Amino acid sequence: MRLFKTLAGLRCYLETARWRSLPVGLASPEEKGKLRQSPKAVIGFVPTMGALHPGHCSLIRRARQENELVVVSIFVNPLQFAPGEDLHSYPQTLEADQEVCRQLGVDVLFTPDAAALGINGEPLTQVMPPAPVLQVLCANSRPHHFPGVTTIVFKFLNLIQPDRLYLGQKDAQQLAILQRMVQDLNLPVEIVPCPTVREVSGLAYSSRNQYLTPEQRLEAVHLSQALQQAEQLFRRGERWANPLVTTVREHLLQHPALALEYVELVHPVTLTPLEEIVETGLLAIAAKLGQTRLIDNVILRSRSPIIAIDGPAGAGKSTVTRLVAEKLGLIYLDTGAMYRAVTWLVLQSGISLADEPAIAELVSQSSIELISTHAAPVVKINGVDVTQAIRSPLVTSQVSAIAAQKAVRQQLVQYQRHLGANGGLWRRVGISLPMFSRKQS
Repeated sequence: MRLFKTLAGLRCYLETARWRSLPVGLASPEEKGKLRQSPKAVIGFVPTMGALHPGHCSLIRRARQENELVVVSIFVNPLQFAPGEDLHSYPQTLEADQEVCRQLGVDVLFTPDAAALGINGEPLTQVMPPAPVLQVLCANSRPHHFPGVTTIVFKFLNLIQPDRLYLGQKDAQQLAILQRMVQDLNLPVEIVPCPTVREVSGLAYSSRNQYLTPEQRLEAVHLSQALQQAEQLFRRGERWANPLVTTVREHLLQHPALALEYVELVHPVTLTPLEEIVETGLLAIAAKLGQTRLIDNVILRSRSPIIAIDGPAGAGKSTVTRLVAEKLGLIYLDTGAMYRAVTWLVLQSGISLADEPAIAELVSQSSIELISTHAAPVVKINGVDVTQAIRSPLVTSQVSAIAAQKAVRQQLVQYQRHLGANGGLWRRVGISLPMFSRKQS
């Protein structure tokens, strides 16, 4: 593992390390020219403020599994702290954090100070999230927090230029705001949301848990218990915000040591306040326990889960997925049909299979529909029914070449993730993607 504290060191390392054909640091100027024609290493990035706990570790492990190069940053960002908050007392355990990163196989640990990032007390250009997302949840009590978060994450993305950014669902508002930033500013990075990790008691892991006394830790558990009670009510069929929020409030009234700041139900992507959950809602909570501010949340989904199996062409994954979905009563998402449909479109267009920019352009302007029926799903691309055509020998022989192209996979995986995360609602909430829909008949 390499440790860097300066931008110069980090940039020098990444300039060569991202090109995997030559050993790091051994490339001559002539060899660097050849590197530009080599496949680029996939970089995963995990931003943290240190005091690493099992929640952070889960992000790093996921990044290690999915990328060739893993970068972790540790930086206590002064831009996201207001006067009187715990900037100067925030837990810092750099030596222990280094050992954690080393054991988890991190390639680069970046630990700059504020001056290295150009934060010196002078006015600074900032990335400002849209006003509506700053009028709910934590933003009401911490108005300067999220502009500080978006600004520093934008800086890191610009410096590191990762392919994937790993963020925890516990900080749900931060996740939604950074997803919006990446979308609005057309940043070439994929955000990978990761589930909240909890202690055995149910308390969500947080670096600030270190502030809690043993007695306070017992009280803090009631945050997750209150959310669990609301989730149970939701599973029994309750969809209106007021009863769900009231359930949380009534539970916490029995524990006055927890000073409730808010309980709110919002859409998990847009953060729009909800009166009723149609398909998906984020029930979020914040409270103070002594001087420690704690947050937690739960995602409430009213639709059936979606099942999709990825794998090589011709392996039978579509058949297996459909049978499993029928057996378990789940929604079946035929990802293989999506790649076949795109392959059919490329072949029809006459574009060379080697012309990846033209294929990326074509896919990004196309619309796909998967229409569930009692038989095999009907597949349409740009309004054309290609259900039978995509099973032709010609499409079958070329689909692997199309599916291997990074731009194609990124576009289709983005469709799939938005469908899975938002239950098909994303077309109605303003996410700027070509249409992808699932219908039932």
